[in-house]
Amino acid sequence: MEFPSKLIENGVSAFASLPGIGKKTALRLVIHLLQEDEELSKNISESIFKLRTEIKYCQKCGNISDDEICSICNNPSRKHDIICVVENFRDILAIENTGQYRGVYHILGGLISPLDGIGPEKLNISSLIQRIQSQNIQEIIMALNPTIEGDTTLFYLSKQLSQYPVTLTTLARGVAFGGELEYVDEVTLARSIQSRRPFENYISGQNS
Repeated sequence: MEFPSKLIENGVSAFASLPGIGKKTALRLVIHLLQEDEELSKNISESIFKLRTEIKYCQKCGNISDDEICSICNNPSRKHDIICVVENFRDILAIENTGQYRGVYHILGGLISPLDGIGPEKLNISSLIQRIQSQNIQEIIMALNPTIEGDTTLFYLSKQLSQYPVTLTTLARGVAFGGELEYVDEVTLARSIQSRRPFENYISGQNS
């Protein structure tokens, strides 16, 4: 693709480096910015810079936040004795959009995947155990993606948490195996949360 300006070429390359954006889409975005008021470009660049320099991570659950403690953990109306364990903040967004969950969360920051060099020590598991030890936690909901990596992580966590007096539950299998929570429709995900089942039932279902 030939460009009449090196600045345009650099702009296209910058946009095209983002996931899901090809060079044609990147070029349309660049042209749009050129045609709009300079204030738009300034606002976008400032927003992106602040996003990268001022964003925080909740000291309790690991969620993305504007403050040291996120709005969910700070909300007194949430059920703080129920923790929903998820892979990343995108899963929190998906579950929150259902409007069916009123507990709090804990972000692992990934899933166990030996082939990718990701072991339990690289996940936020120790902080989850500390929360269970220091708080009156009644239930841990394992809301992990139904993949091989998700199931591996789920079984590992179940072993680590078996010594604590908490109820372990998993999402009902309304979510197809191999899928990801962020792409599941809200109705299906809401039903999976409402119909969550004891972890023991999940094991027997896997072995049957």
